[in-house]
Amino acid sequence: MQGGSRRGSQSQARARGKASGPQARPRAAQAGPLPDSGRLARLLEPVVHAMDMDLETVRVTRAGRHRILRVVVDADGGVGLDDIALASREFSARLDGDPAMGDEPYTLEVSSPGVDRPLTEPRHWRRAAGRLVTAPLISDGHQDGNGAGSVRGRIVAAADDGVTLERDGATSHYAYTELGPGRVEVEFGHFSDSADDDDLGEED
Repeated sequence: MQGGSRRGSQSQARARGKASGPQARPRAAQAGPLPDSGRLARLLEPVVHAMDMDLETVRVTRAGRHRILRVVVDADGGVGLDDIALASREFSARLDGDPAMGDEPYTLEVSSPGVDRPLTEPRHWRRAAGRLVTAPLISDGHQDGNGAGSVRGRIVAAADDGVTLERDGATSHYAYTELGPGRVEVEFGHFSDSADDDDLGEED
């Protein structure tokens, strides 16, 4: 899900340069460096937490002379369109009152994580409860590189220290330190009645 808002600069950059003849044109002002994503994350994080959500990523990119600020948020139970709209308004208000984004115009895009988001935090695994996932096994702090070191199963429980996966009627518990980034598998023709509709979002 995604929402967006636009914020224009308070002042317009003007081209500067010496004219060398009647046909001379002023040189376009060069775009400045992109804002620091870490600073923006620190600025927006209190706003996200006040809405009982988590800040997943903050990224600034450039499209020509225009900048795009992409913010990804998530929450237990999922993030709806109303949540995205509220977050967009709150972020815009906070950014308007801080010089972090500078004076160049930019577009703010707020969205929730897609199904391809890697599972790297306990909350990611918890919010994927009921889904079929795969994850590489880690041995002595290193991911097995032979292509066979992975686990696959459906998440039946996720705690702060590890996750329980079910496969073929049997369950196994793995500490997060044993697993690399997990990936949710897109399934068709299966739906889990035990999982919350908002968490599943589509047929499993």
